[in-house]
Parts: sequence; structure tokens; C-alpha cells
Amino acid sequence: MPRCCFGTSPPPLSSFRGPTPPPPAASLRRISAAHAGPAMPSPHPSLEVLGGGRDLFLPALTTLDRPYSPFPVVGWNRHVETIFASFFRSLPDVRLRRECLRTPDGGAVALDWVSGDDRSVPPDSPVLILLPGLTGGSGDTYVRHMLVRARSKGWRVVVFNSRGCGDSPVTTPQFYSASFTGDLRQVVSHVGDRYPKANLYAVGWSLGANILVRYLGEESHKCPLSGAVSLCNPFNLVIADEDFRKGFNNVYDKALARSLREIFKKHLLLFEDMVGEYNITLAANAKTVKEFDEGLTRVSFGFKSADDYYANSSSSDTIKHVCKPLLCIQAANDPIAPARGIPHEDIKENPNCLLIVTPKGGHLGWAAGAEAPLGAPWTDPVIMDFLDHLERRVSQAGASLSKDKDRKHHTENLHCLEV
Repeated sequence: MPRCCFGTSPPPLSSFRGPTPPPPAASLRRISAAHAGPAMPSPHPSLEVLGGGRDLFLPALTTLDRPYSPFPVVGWNRHVETIFASFFRSLPDVRLRRECLRTPDGGAVALDWVSGDDRSVPPDSPVLILLPGLTGGSGDTYVRHMLVRARSKGWRVVVFNSRGCGDSPVTTPQFYSASFTGDLRQVVSHVGDRYPKANLYAVGWSLGANILVRYLGEESHKCPLSGAVSLCNPFNLVIADEDFRKGFNNVYDKALARSLREIFKKHLLLFEDMVGEYNITLAANAKTVKEFDEGLTRVSFGFKSADDYYANSSSSDTIKHVCKPLLCIQAANDPIAPARGIPHEDIKENPNCLLIVTPKGGHLGWAAGAEAPLGAPWTDPVIMDFLDHLERRVSQAGASLSKDKDRKHHTENLHCLEV
């Protein structure tokens, strides 16, 4: 006898057909791909790209899918590329306005701003602080090219010339060192006070990069910068010192020692009456960077020896503490910043860091890309892609926060009206 159903509809026939078979694997792959979004771009195999921040920053670096192609002849040898870039790279013509900043110990550093920017650049435009390498300044070609590119994108740019560099005045018997971040800390604070509505960023080369990364690590979560870029960073100064005195590298050692001597002799009167462990004669006649550091630098900053100075001034020790976005670009064949000194593991484990290693490039060379060999280095477009990406993220986050505050304020007003 058939069973009656009261108050309900009979179940559909499909309920008697058994379980629905799973979709085929191909369908699952299509569904998965549809929900996964765009695929993560892959850098060209000629580049080594790694870091804890790879997934976050790599999509913004649109030029990395192309091969790194060094300019013929010039880019084939690391020494040829390094020397060629130093002597023959073009120097963009830029009018600069100098501001001298007094430090707490009575010293001074020079800030070079682009002339006219106070009138033409909005006060909330991002500010980029540039840190040249050892004995370098705003007159260096790689600094000028970066300055021009950032300025063309609407950024405000200032070059930080360390004590004695770029004709910066020396008013006390102290220069600067790879470990000393006090002057940079004051510069960042000064620039931030001057443009309180702007986000601050920094780019450093060679020794300037080492100082910048040490500063980022020391400041950690408190760092007022919104992001930074490090290029040709020696990272491990003990390793860099070992390689610096080998083979053809002696040429660079003697050239930099000569530049240090020239700066020192301009201000020799300030150091004449120094007592203690200072060896003024050794510094004034230094044939190598290490002799200069032994006679003057390590004493000025309280180290027992030049070796002690190098062992305790390496940015490889502080990069694990960096909490702001940091892009590091190195050349595998850099004669002055050896690739074996790069702290790969710490960069991999830090979610704020990304490392790009090019197969060629020498030191501050990178004669590759659209403007090679006389124009801007290959790194400049990559740097601006990274910085523009950070500025968009920071600006969007700020706008979102402002909207949330407005919404909260509006809700509170409505609540008051209801009461």
C-alpha cells in the first residue's frame, strides 16, 4: 500500500540517484585557476631574486622579466665596467641649492636640494634622500641620474653629503664612518620636520648603503622612513676588506685612499692637536683605506683597531632587524662589495626584504638597459618601480585610515543627535 505524505512535498527523484560524482580533475584545475587570480610574475633566469618580501614586492617590478644584457665589451669585465662608469657616464645638469645642517657635536653636513622645488613641488610629495658612497657626493653621476629620474616622477629629492664629502664643511675633528648613523638620523628627522605631510624614503650606494641598512636595523619599528633601497652594499666589511687588497682591487684601494687623504689634508689644522691613539701622520699619508681607518677613523669612533671597526660596523649584522620595506640590489661580480658577503639567509627570513643579484654590473656600474653605456644605470627604473609601488601603498593606507576616522566621527555625531 502506498505511503501518504501529509503537509510536505514528496522528495525529488534526484534524491534517489545516489551521490553526485566529483568533477573531473581538469575542471578542478580550471576552478582553482579562476579563484587564484593572476599568476606571480617570474623574474628572468639571468637574475637571482629572493627574500621574505618576494611575493609582496615582485609584482611591482615590471622590468625583471627581461634578461640582464650587459653592454658589449664594457659590461663583459667587472673592472672595465666599474672604471668606465666612473669616468665616462654622463652627468645630468641640475641646479642645486645647498643647506648646511649643524650636528649636536658641532659638526656639519650638507643637504643639496633641487633648486626651485620649494615652489614647484607640492608639500605632500614624497621625499627621497640619497646617500652616496665613500667620499662621494651630489656631483657623482649615479647620484645625479637617480635624482633626475625621481624628480621627473614628481618626487622631491635631497642629497645627503657626509662630513667633508661633496665639499661639505668640516668644523670638528671628526669625519664619518660605516657604523655611525647619528648624522643620518638627524637628517631624516630634519627633513621629516620640514615636510610633515610627506612620506620619506632613502637610497644608498656602497658605504652609504651600509650606513642606511644599519640605520634601518637600529631604528627597526620606530624608523620614520616608508621604504629604502640599498645598492652595491659591502654588507660584511671583514670580507670586503679581505677582497679589497687582492689583485687588481689594489687600484680601487689606492684611489679611494687618495680621495680620503685629499679631504683630510683640507682640514688638517683641525686634527693637529689631537692626542691619544690618533696617528695623524699615518692618516695624512695613507696608501690604503685600511691605513686611513687605522690612523683616524677607528680612533674617532672608539674601536680598538681597524679590524675591530670592520667587524662591528657591518650592515649584515642588522638587516634581520629591518622592519620597513627594503630592496637590495647587488652585482655578482662586484669587486668592492663581494657577493659572498651578502646575508642571503637573513634576507630570505625577513618579510620586509627583497634581494636582486645581477650576473654583471661591477661596482656602481650596471652598464645595461635602454640608456647604456653612457646614461642611467640598469638599476634606476627598478628602483623607481619599487618606490612608486611603496608610495601608492602608503598613500592608499593613509586614505583608508582617513575614511575610517571620518566614518567614526560621523557615527559619533549621529549618536549625539539621537541622544
